[in-house]
Amino acid sequence: MSVLPFPAKREFDLACLGRLAVDFYSQQFGSPLEDNRTMAQYLGGSSANLAFGVARLGLKSAMVSRVGNEQMGRFLLQTLQREGCDTSQVQIDPQRLTALVLLGLKDRDTFPLLFMRENCADMAIDADTIDEGFIARCRALSITGTHLSTPGTRAASQKALAYAARHGVVRVLDIDYRPVLWGAERRHVGGQARRFGLHRDRRCHPGTD
Repeated sequence: MSVLPFPAKREFDLACLGRLAVDFYSQQFGSPLEDNRTMAQYLGGSSANLAFGVARLGLKSAMVSRVGNEQMGRFLLQTLQREGCDTSQVQIDPQRLTALVLLGLKDRDTFPLLFMRENCADMAIDADTIDEGFIARCRALSITGTHLSTPGTRAASQKALAYAARHGVVRVLDIDYRPVLWGAERRHVGGQARRFGLHRDRRCHPGTD
């Protein structure tokens, strides 16, 4: 089995580029979202969860994304910062709102969710502000598949991947496939969280390791 060549002596173990949202979980367990009355607020988005988890495990992580200039954006930044995750590369959008997700816990294997991501901040990440010098300070870069779904987010992801390749940073793809975010399902349907059995395959994206 081949071993990925992670560079040594870099300031950050992992930078995560992608979804950064607020998750509102229903507190009425076993009920559909329609019957929800109270919700708890958490950090959300696959990339943000990865950055948060890596920091909690004692490694140095960084988030590359975009939030709105409002209360939900500040909540996300503060949550990441408290865990020790670097947020210097999180852009602040003066107009768009931070993405939100409503989630239920119907049973052990069923958790309906409703994405509220129409023209949201993290899908407006600006490719021109991706910092090559910062990427060069990382051992690995993870991008989300969701950020390949629109021209703007794809440009930002490809630019970050190109910088990573130039500086020997290991490039990782988190498939994060949500049909509704690619326009393959109706938005108001929401959908269920999906599980995938994945293996390492560079055909997923030629710019990753």
